[in-house]
Amino acid sequence: MMLMLERVWNLIAWYLRPLFKWLLRKTTRLCEMQRICYGQPAGALRAIGVEESMKQSRTKTIIDLMSYLDQKANERRFLGPSRAQVIDYSVFAILKVKDIKPEIHSQFVRSISVCLDQIWGYRQLSAELEHLRRTPYDAAQPEHEAKLRQLWSLLCPVTELTERISPQWKDIGFQGDDPKTDFRGMGVLGLDNLLFFSEHYTSVARHVLTHSHHPTYGYSFAIVGINLTHLALQLVRSGQARSHFYNACAGHATVTAFHRFYCYLFFKFDAFWLAAKPRDIMEFGSIRDQFAAQMRRTLADHSAKLDVRLAVKNL
Repeated sequence: MMLMLERVWNLIAWYLRPLFKWLLRKTTRLCEMQRICYGQPAGALRAIGVEESMKQSRTKTIIDLMSYLDQKANERRFLGPSRAQVIDYSVFAILKVKDIKPEIHSQFVRSISVCLDQIWGYRQLSAELEHLRRTPYDAAQPEHEAKLRQLWSLLCPVTELTERISPQWKDIGFQGDDPKTDFRGMGVLGLDNLLFFSEHYTSVARHVLTHSHHPTYGYSFAIVGINLTHLALQLVRSGQARSHFYNACAGHATVTAFHRFYCYLFFKFDAFWLAAKPRDIMEFGSIRDQFAAQMRRTLADHSAKLDVRLAVKNL
């Protein structure tokens, strides 16, 4: 019954929305996107508001513009040398269809430009991450091999890796003697995440590694790290991480920003795991799901901005 009422209400709202927008425009002399940009602070509240407004638009120009920007982002061509021109073109299209005079509403021009950069920069980030995930680890690639050896050196600086294929890899949480097999699901993205954590937050990564060796609550550091890459990617793909990235990045999100997001997840999961006091590693799936649910609740708040530095300071 409740589901049926919700559907009926959504249908009514869909039909009445143009009327509400028309009334508000007549009384405020501002279109919906202007009201959002003027009424909401910079960050997620403003960007998500603009994003939702554009999604619900029935104006062909806006629908076509979104399709154009989606194509740019999905092909990983929104960001780059032509980014400024693409944003300027998009802003011009919005100003024209909404009959907004830029000389009067210069603040709106600046605000909507930032929103477009954030929204489609985020969508390109998702495409970039998927590209990295689909790129398999290749032992014949010197760059891949160098990253793997660097990961070892950062986590185990006083212990020399005797051979490329060695049981020593299990010390940092890989399943077998050759780590490349563990990257099959997440590709080089899994390796890049682990390496970034170890390189940019070295003391934290080593600290977490020691926790993974706990005699009772231990876990496989690298395998858990790759699993958390999957979680981080899910949160980005689903749009649930938008609030953090829109608040944390003044402009478009970058792969580096994603790496920092991942580091935060790894550090927090380590604390969450130890606090759960699992009987054994067989509880990993359940605890991971609980952690993921907690993160989704945190990110559902449009004011969410995960503070990696604060987490590091509390080490």
